[in-house]
Amino acid sequence: MIKSHTIENKFLRVKTLNIGATLFEVFYKKKKINLILNLDKISSYKNNKNYLGSICGRFANRIENAKFSIKGVNYNLTKNENNNILHGGKNGFDSKLWKIKNYSKSHISYIYTSPDGEEGFPGKLKTICKYSIKNSSLKVEIISKTSKFTHVNLVNHAYWNLDRTKKDIFNHYLMINSDFHTQNNKQSIPNGKIIANKGTFFDFNKFRIIGEQIKRKGCGFNENFIVRKNSNLVAKLFSPRSKIILKIFSNQPGVQFYTGQNLKFRSKKKNIKKYQGLCLETQAFPNAPNNIKFPSTLLGPSQIYKHNIRFEISLIK
Repeated sequence: MIKSHTIENKFLRVKTLNIGATLFEVFYKKKKINLILNLDKISSYKNNKNYLGSICGRFANRIENAKFSIKGVNYNLTKNENNNILHGGKNGFDSKLWKIKNYSKSHISYIYTSPDGEEGFPGKLKTICKYSIKNSSLKVEIISKTSKFTHVNLVNHAYWNLDRTKKDIFNHYLMINSDFHTQNNKQSIPNGKIIANKGTFFDFNKFRIIGEQIKRKGCGFNENFIVRKNSNLVAKLFSPRSKIILKIFSNQPGVQFYTGQNLKFRSKKKNIKKYQGLCLETQAFPNAPNNIKFPSTLLGPSQIYKHNIRFEISLIK
């Protein structure tokens, strides 16, 4: 059964769901605005095709040809996007009912244990996802342990829109702390080439208006940006309408900037359309299991996977 839980202080009210350990609402009290997209009701999350707010895994983003090898052993994974695997397969972590580990006014921890062989991945993987708030910051901590060598890449897939009326994200200003991105092939999978952002429409080194960059590119963004190693600052997002600025910090090497061009949801109460929200998914590189030049996503039984994210919310007057 899908259930919601709320953590709250005088700055934020954060509502989560046990399905997919999902972020349902990030309500900023100073401006009385929910900063993320959500569906019309919690029962709709049984079929959350856009992954709104969910934890995606075991391996978020794409693995080419839905396969990899570990120590000479080949593993065939579930194909759910053409010949590839996206966000963990047909029944990834976003669709699972997570159990509550502990819960207070300021934090909630969910736990899910993925059996050995689920969606083709080796090893029994135990994952804890903790949401906590302090002042106007939301922290997400994801920790995993495995029984066998496996590949792990877990992300939070929230769609941000800092405006009160969420028409689109074209007016938002974005800065990404990155000098390079991984070039995609036609299936949105990195082809192995590392491309400099400077002088191109991928240059978000300082604040850029997202709508103008999309116009320059001729289509929406869905690329992995390589985060500079000198800082855990990943990106800043600003809305001139609400005057809200969102700062994102993480310990991951990449961030997937996705402008929501494939967003689609319609019900009697709600209509979500393309470009209505954007994702900044801190992550390992897509298809890393098949590219030895990318930072490794291999996790062994003696290791712990740790993914930390901090969303800092404030106003610019």
